[in-house]
Amino acid sequence: MNRLSLQQAQELLLERVEQIKETEKIVLWDVTGRVLAEDITATRNQPPFPRSPLDGYAVRSEDLKEATREHPVYLKVLEEVTAGHVAREYVSENTAVRIMTGALIPEGADCIVGQEDTDYGEDVVAVYQEIRPYENYCMEGEDYKAGQKLLSEGTMLGAVEAGVLASLGMEQIPVYRKVKVALLTTGDEILLPGEELSPGKIYDSNLYTLGTRLLSWGMDVTYRERVGDAPRLAAKKIEQAAERADIIITTGGVSVGKKDIMHEVLEILSCEKLFWRIAMKPGMPTLCAQYHGKLLICLSGNPYGAAANLELLVRPVLAKMSGRTDLQLKRVHAVAENEFPKKSSVTRYVRAHYNNGYVRIADGSNASGILSSMCGCNCMIEIPAGTERLNKGDRVWVVML
Repeated sequence: MNRLSLQQAQELLLERVEQIKETEKIVLWDVTGRVLAEDITATRNQPPFPRSPLDGYAVRSEDLKEATREHPVYLKVLEEVTAGHVAREYVSENTAVRIMTGALIPEGADCIVGQEDTDYGEDVVAVYQEIRPYENYCMEGEDYKAGQKLLSEGTMLGAVEAGVLASLGMEQIPVYRKVKVALLTTGDEILLPGEELSPGKIYDSNLYTLGTRLLSWGMDVTYRERVGDAPRLAAKKIEQAAERADIIITTGGVSVGKKDIMHEVLEILSCEKLFWRIAMKPGMPTLCAQYHGKLLICLSGNPYGAAANLELLVRPVLAKMSGRTDLQLKRVHAVAENEFPKKSSVTRYVRAHYNNGYVRIADGSNASGILSSMCGCNCMIEIPAGTERLNKGDRVWVVML
């Protein structure tokens, strides 16, 4: 198979997936980052009654004509009403009800005078300012009215949307279920943190780098395993993973060495191979297939290669499957603040820091096997194929992380 461009690889994979339409109901506390599964229409006015926006006195505007500090208007205070309670008295000529923020405005009143424009009287209040009709007056339905569509199906829910749903009194929210992702790392040399490190072994960073990133995107990591360089065992693990996941991601075993087992694994499973190798660095040897209708995306075992292709190749697929528009790749223009002297025979992605239109390549190595220099990075610079070197001051495309 010839190497595909990253765009070709993205398009091929996107053609093979659809948004998951299975739904579930979740409690309101858990809605952040979830995608709404149906339109939400208001069942009542909000607020459901006219209310006061401030502490003061509910009055009739016609009683305050020509009121000034030098010539105040005096009103009889009938009672006091606080938020959550209802006034018993009707506001008639030359009367007032002392009222607190959020309280239902009593009948007869058409405005609220702020207490700072009075003498704070308890039995009789002196008002120092004229108020227009419906000034300082929150109308019933001021926020939204019954029958109004408030949120559309497909909306990604956050804090504001949670507040709107709460204002409707909703406890159970219909959302699309999360994408179920299986994650397997391969290699005889890898150990899990907590195991004793012996000669020739290294700890498995890929499982945690990729796994925690998937969780941060709102994915449901239903299966995570480490497996050695044993093709039949790896095939068995993928069979098990496919029963519990919508998409399967592996790392390692995708190049051409004796221990690069994923090619053999695909044959054992009778997978439909989609492509092998992408014209990019890092992550060139990426291998992709379809198994029982589910994508099997096999990434490089090198930590930066795996992390970069999770962002560049897998992220758009998960964005479509989950309906989360925030996961779609975002590219911006920037000016390079330092140089990258290497020639790029294929499109290269270099870890970097973006700030206010400028981007700086991270200190340290950009090698595919190096992960630590990615700490604190918020983007990758895209260096086009054929570029002799990236110079300070060059304008570049940046992929935001």
